[in-house]
Amino acid sequence: MEMYIGEGFEGNGVNASHINIMIGPRSGVVGQAFSSSLASPSQGHCPFMVVIKPNIPAKPMTLYVNKAEINGEMHANATWGASQAAIAKAVTEALLEGVLPAEAENEWCVVTANWVNPGCNDLDEVYRNNYNACRNAIRAAMKGLPQRSEIADAVSQPSNPFYTPKA
Repeated sequence: MEMYIGEGFEGNGVNASHINIMIGPRSGVVGQAFSSSLASPSQGHCPFMVVIKPNIPAKPMTLYVNKAEINGEMHANATWGASQAAIAKAVTEALLEGVLPAEAENEWCVVTANWVNPGCNDLDEVYRNNYNACRNAIRAAMKGLPQRSEIADAVSQPSNPFYTPKA
């Protein structure tokens, strides 16, 4: 398969996390998206390589794309600090645990689009929510989730943390 796509949402309120993820070979469409995004920052959105710690990037190489323009010191620390650390841990663990195949280590890449609310107020909660959302997104991508039966059950009652239609 050329590309795996997943989604994960975790938490409530201003410290919740929403992650969209693309995983696949560097030689394919995910590699194209990775290099195009890295080379094309825009006002308020500067994709960056995820690191476990300085000089030790996550593997497979992972690109962090922020959905919200950085707004203030807390939001910057939550995005570049807590959220990045959580993504690095979730991606690297997925490789080490075999959720991602062995060839992913040096032949694949990951692109994440991450929502960190500019109003966030707890770095530890941002970290936990981003870690769980990314972990869920990776597993969903690799398993092709949700299943058709899940979407069939959910479609009659669409909702999200920002809106639920009145019946």
